[in-house]
Amino acid sequence: MKRVYKILSYTALALTLFQSCADDYLETEPTRFITKDRLDESIKYKPDLLDGTVAGLYSLMVQAFTGGTQAHEDFGQKAYDIYMDMLCGDMELANDNFNKYIGIDRMTSTLDNTSTRNYMPWRYYYRIIFNANIVIDASLNKDGEPKSEDVYSNLGQAQAMRAYAYYYLANLFANEYDPAKKILPIYKNVTDKSVGLSTTQEVYDLILSDLEGAKKYLKNFDRGSAAANKNAINLDVVNGMLAYVYSTVGRYDDAVKAADAVIATGKYEILPMDELTTNGFNNVATESWIWGFDLTVGTGLGLVSWWGQVDYFTYSYAFVGDYKTMDEGLYESMRSTDKRRKQFVAKDGDYLPIYKFYDPRRIPQKQREITCDYVFMRIEEMYLLKAEAAAKGGADQMAREALMELVSKRDTDPAYVSALSDKKLKDEIYKQLRIEMWGEGKSYLAMKRNKATITRKGRRYENGSFSYNDDRLTFVIPRNEIQNNPNID
Repeated sequence: MKRVYKILSYTALALTLFQSCADDYLETEPTRFITKDRLDESIKYKPDLLDGTVAGLYSLMVQAFTGGTQAHEDFGQKAYDIYMDMLCGDMELANDNFNKYIGIDRMTSTLDNTSTRNYMPWRYYYRIIFNANIVIDASLNKDGEPKSEDVYSNLGQAQAMRAYAYYYLANLFANEYDPAKKILPIYKNVTDKSVGLSTTQEVYDLILSDLEGAKKYLKNFDRGSAAANKNAINLDVVNGMLAYVYSTVGRYDDAVKAADAVIATGKYEILPMDELTTNGFNNVATESWIWGFDLTVGTGLGLVSWWGQVDYFTYSYAFVGDYKTMDEGLYESMRSTDKRRKQFVAKDGDYLPIYKFYDPRRIPQKQREITCDYVFMRIEEMYLLKAEAAAKGGADQMAREALMELVSKRDTDPAYVSALSDKKLKDEIYKQLRIEMWGEGKSYLAMKRNKATITRKGRRYENGSFSYNDDRLTFVIPRNEIQNNPNID
C-alpha cells in the first residue's frame, strides 16, 4: 500500500510540474499599485497605512510570481539566490527532468534578452524599487526632508529596501564594478518615467546615500524581540548591507566597521558546530539569523517556493529528482575535519544538501504548505565580510581572528588558520564563504567582489573555468525594457 501511495504521489507531483512548463509566460497586464497622490490622501485619514505599505515590501520578497511570470522558479528573493549559486558554479542542477533552471545552470539564459529568466529579476527588483519610492515620496516634504519623526522608521526601511534592490541589480546586470560604465536606469521617485542608464558610480552613490540615510532614521527603531519581527529591516540589517556595499566599492576600513557594528551588538551567535546538521536552517528564531521571513500557512506558499525547489522533504522538485547539489570541486575542497561535509549526502555522484536545509519532520513530501522560514542574512556573513575586508586592507591579523571565529565552530582542527597570510588567507576566506553560504546566493556576490575565476567540476554540463566577468555569468537587460524605454538603446 505504501508503494502504491508513493507511485500515485510521484505521478501527481510530476503532472503538476509538467503543467507548470506550459504556464511559463510573461505577465502582460499592468500591475496595479497605489499612487503617491492616493497614498498621501489616504494617510491623512489613516496614518498607519504607510506601515502596511512597508510590510508589503517584505511580502514581495517571498510571494510567488513577483517576477511577473507564472514560472515555478518565480518566488521572490530566494528564487534569485538559486540563480546566483548556479551561475557562480557552487550549485548544480543535477537533473533537468522538468525544464527548470536549465538555461541558468548552462549559462545560456543570461545572454538571451528575450528569456523570462532575464525578465524575472529585473521586474522583481524594480517592483521593489517602485514600492519603496511610494513610501519614500509619501514620507518627505517638498524640500526633500522627513515630514516628521513619525515617518523615520518607515522611511529608513524603504530606503534600505531600495538600496538592497539596486545592489542586487548592479551585481546581476553588470559584469563588474566599473564606476564609469552605464548599467541601470535609476528611479528615485514614483513619477520618474523611462529614464536612461546611469553609471555604476551613480548607482552606488544612491545605494550608499540610501543606506546611510536608513542608518540615521533607524537608529532608534526597535523591531521587537519576537522572531517574526526579523521580517523587518533594523539598524543591524542596514549595517550588514553597508558591509557588503563598502566591500564592493573598495572601502575596506568602512566594511570592517559596518560588520563589526553588527557583531558588537551581541544579539546574534554563530551557529554551534553540533547544530550544523540538526538545525535545518529553517527557523527565523535561530540566533544566528539577522534578517529572515517567518513563513506561516497564512503566507500561502507551496510548491512555488525555495523549499519547493531545494528540499527533498518538501513536496518539491528535489523529491522527484531535480536535485540542486553542491559542485563536486567545492565539496572536495572541504577538509576532512570540517563538519559541514555532513550537511551533504552523496547520491549517484551528486552532493545533496539533505542535512543543511530541510523540513524538520524529515518525511519525504511532508511539507506541502510551507512553514519553514527564509533566511536573508545571518551573523556568519559578518565575520566573513570582516575577514575579507581586513585581509584586502592589509590587516591580516584581524582577518585571521575573524576567520577563526567561524572556522573554530566548523572545523575540529582549525589551527591551520593561524599560519595563513596574504593570498592564501584571502583565498581561504573566499572558500569558507562559499562553503558556509552555499544555497543562500551570497557566493555570487563574493565572486564579483573578489574578481574570482570559478571552476566547475564533475557536472553533467559546462565543466571548466570561467572568469567572474564572463558575459555568461551576468544578465543582459530584458528586451521588454528596451522596447518600452526609449532612453535605452
